[in-house]
Amino acid sequence: MPSRRTELDHVGAYNFSVEISGVNAGYFKSVSGLSAELEVLEFQDGDDLFLRKRPGRAKFGNVTLTKGYIVTQDLQDWWRAARNGQYDRRDVSIILKDNAGGEIRRWNLYGCWPCKWETNALVGNSNTLLEETITLVVEDMQIA
Repeated sequence: MPSRRTELDHVGAYNFSVEISGVNAGYFKSVSGLSAELEVLEFQDGDDLFLRKRPGRAKFGNVTLTKGYIVTQDLQDWWRAARNGQYDRRDVSIILKDNAGGEIRRWNLYGCWPCKWETNALVGNSNTLLEETITLVVEDMQIA
């Protein structure tokens, strides 16, 4: 069995890290919503019987970060500042890693700010861990 990853090997979705403003932001359980799309502009020229299409502006989906709740205020402080009208736009990187810890792919998200913060349900007879979820607005994304 080869000890190195080849380009034909499938990549697991479990080994990733998150950096916010260039600093490791801790361990997250999941990252969802990484998406990009182009608007489709439709037009018709005069007597042309065909509807023409061309690419429009790029749009990026909101990204949701989920982690086990720990007693730190970093994400809550960022959310609280946005709620109070102080939009502290930060750059966020999602880094996919191989089993040896080497970087496979990096999604750089620019101009991010939190638009939603939540926790999972509090249930008295449950043994589930409390999770913290923060949803970020993304203004631009580059895949490195």
